[in-house]
Amino acid sequence: MTGSIELLRHGDTGQRSYRGQLDDSLSAVGWAQLREAVMGREWDTVVSSTLRRCADFAAELCATRRLPLRLDARLAEYHFGHWQGVPIEQLAERQSDALGRFWRDPVRYPPPGAEPFEAFRQRLSEALDTISYGASGRRVLVVTHGGAIRLLRCVAESRDFGEMASIDVPHASLHPLVWPAR
Repeated sequence: MTGSIELLRHGDTGQRSYRGQLDDSLSAVGWAQLREAVMGREWDTVVSSTLRRCADFAAELCATRRLPLRLDARLAEYHFGHWQGVPIEQLAERQSDALGRFWRDPVRYPPPGAEPFEAFRQRLSEALDTISYGASGRRVLVVTHGGAIRLLRCVAESRDFGEMASIDVPHASLHPLVWPAR
């Protein structure tokens, strides 16, 4: 019997750039967004990215509700290379062509010095394979990142990775996921 998996994007950090694997804390707004997002919802277990903007909230949720928590570094956000931490407005101003190419085709046009896209897909897929295998009838909450959710949705929904930029993943949004991908 398979379980159900829901992905939850972390809340706001107050930063306006590709944060990638920078280890930001949640802002007060981000904490409030997440607490509101989970109100009235139930899970049996939680798996979270090890980055603080995910793991801190997951730890609080699990302590409050007495749920098991597992941290998995494979759920970390994409590493944006030289773009990581650079304000998006600055990238749009100075590297607009490269930014546009990345949004249209992240596989062929990654940011300079970025994690290979296939490595990103592989580590996220392996993490979800592990989560799915262990779910066996349980409701699992996976706390992760916007880019990770977009990629996993593309894989699960058989969508082209060029569609990632058009998938709306606001802070503290929940996304049911059917895994393994068909």
